[in-house]
Amino acid sequence: MSAGEEPTGTESEPAPRRRRDAQRNRDRLVAAAREVFSEQGLDAPLDVIARRAGIGNATLYRHFPTRTALVGAVFRDRLTDTMAAGERARTAPDAWTGLGDYLGAVFGTLAEDRGTNDLMTTRLPDVEALVAVHAHNRRTVELLLGRGREEGTVRPDVTTEDVLFALAALGRAVPPLTAATTPDAWRRPLALFLDGLRAAPPSPLPGHALTVAELGDVLREMGPHRSRIREGAKGGSQARAEERRPRTS
Repeated sequence: MSAGEEPTGTESEPAPRRRRDAQRNRDRLVAAAREVFSEQGLDAPLDVIARRAGIGNATLYRHFPTRTALVGAVFRDRLTDTMAAGERARTAPDAWTGLGDYLGAVFGTLAEDRGTNDLMTTRLPDVEALVAVHAHNRRTVELLLGRGREEGTVRPDVTTEDVLFALAALGRAVPPLTAATTPDAWRRPLALFLDGLRAAPPSPLPGHALTVAELGDVLREMGPHRSRIREGAKGGSQARAEERRPRTS
């Protein structure tokens, strides 16, 4: 720079300020992604996340070059909580209590948002934290089933894979079930599933059985075009309201 030349804003901007701005943008992206993934699941468009954060797509990709990197940043703490629940279950006084408490904690998490549900019931091999939590989950279930067989509370013919497959399938239905009914509606099907594992007589099911209408609502929530169906329903309701409104000349 020649004598008397004014420094440019880029040259004079302190490095700590740039780092603070970058960290702030990253935090905004993670917060926006958490909201959008919760509402729409992990296949939500990344440009929707960038818009909600008030940040351009180029900045998003600078911080998170892949969807997997963003997913890992958003859900790291939630996955840690799931592993902590598994550790508590392993030290429960008896296997049946540990298994029930652990699956209750997992399903409570699955009911909270669609992004976490997608993570826990499918496989994303490039998310290191997710690989670890799946392995920890499998080991927790395996240990509790083994102890349950020894204690005579778990039927002897059930395998770890039987349980993990059924839990994944049931877990996928949790968000539409709670959206169409009540936030804790998952407790009834989970109790029914657990009774299928028992070596002892079944216990009473909690909650109420789904009505025909509620079952229809749940199945609609599980469909691939939920948002469009809702928008169509709203539009239909508005049209019917317009028809009923008295007209003035």
